[in-house]
Amino acid sequence: MAEVLRGTWVIAYRELLRFFQERARAFSSLGMPLLFLIIFGAGFNRIIGQMMPGMDYIQFMYPGIIAMLVFMNSIFSGLSVVWDREFGFLKEVLVAPLSRSGIVLGKAVGAAVIAIGQTLLMLVLAPILGVKLTPLLVLKLIPLLILLSVSLSGLGLLVASRMRSQQGFQVVVQIIVFPMLFVSGVFFPVNDVPLWLEVLSKINPLTYGVDAVRQIFLNGFLLPPSGIPGGTIPSVLGVNVLGHITTIWEDVAIVGLLGVVLMALAVWFFGRQE
Repeated sequence: MAEVLRGTWVIAYRELLRFFQERARAFSSLGMPLLFLIIFGAGFNRIIGQMMPGMDYIQFMYPGIIAMLVFMNSIFSGLSVVWDREFGFLKEVLVAPLSRSGIVLGKAVGAAVIAIGQTLLMLVLAPILGVKLTPLLVLKLIPLLILLSVSLSGLGLLVASRMRSQQGFQVVVQIIVFPMLFVSGVFFPVNDVPLWLEVLSKINPLTYGVDAVRQIFLNGFLLPPSGIPGGTIPSVLGVNVLGHITTIWEDVAIVGLLGVVLMALAVWFFGRQE
């Protein structure tokens, strides 16, 4: 256990130092979420208007953008692994008296701290956009985002464990990132879409992370069935899985289980590194 904690601390500290030394990365990682928020929010808010009484499209999308920011930071945590491999540093780390589990966990913890820091910056925009924000909401949000970040970091580290070049990693990650983002419910409710898209969204683990964040932000906007003949008005909260609407705790359990599996696989593949 001591070796794991030591490896986690050493690697996480190094990841934070690297991030703060690369100022361009610090600003660019916020760029895409802000771009989506501005373009999609300004464009679709006027078109869609009120999604339900008291909530507009920006209020719906904002929690998804928060989850998107965490996702982007987390999955690209694997890029530092590929960089270390290309420049020979990874081999030095692997032969050092550090636990392989600690190395992988350190990368994930470093990514989580960075993601939380950038999320706090993004939360500054909430009152400007008309999104209700309270200290209690932030306290509930941070543990969830840490879990989401560590879990999704496992995916980036798993991909990185098999990559030999930064270019190859970025290509593979881009192929993974954009489909996961667009079918995760960041930009539209996933309970009222064509069947093929609904199936893709329900098998996408990011969907449950987005929904959990949205439930924290929008608790109280959940609509009961409307009683309209032939159907109901779909809620924007909860994921409809075989007729069951997931709760926030079920979303958290799914994300946590995914994290355990991905981190275990990442550790196993790192254990096979030369």
